[in-house]
Amino acid sequence: MQVPLWFALLVIGYLGVKLIRPPAWLIAVLLLGGFLLADSVLAPAINGLIK
Repeated sequence: MQVPLWFALLVIGYLGVKLIRPPAWLIAVLLLGGFLLADSVLAPAINGLIK
């Protein structure tokens, strides 16, 4: 069974918000921070750490 990555992330995010109930500001900071880091000078360093 192959599930698209965007769908899996959407389901995991939805369940995480429903079960853990983090504050809205924390969700916004994580989303914005991830978006900004992905397009920054640090992106190759982060990619190297992940792999």
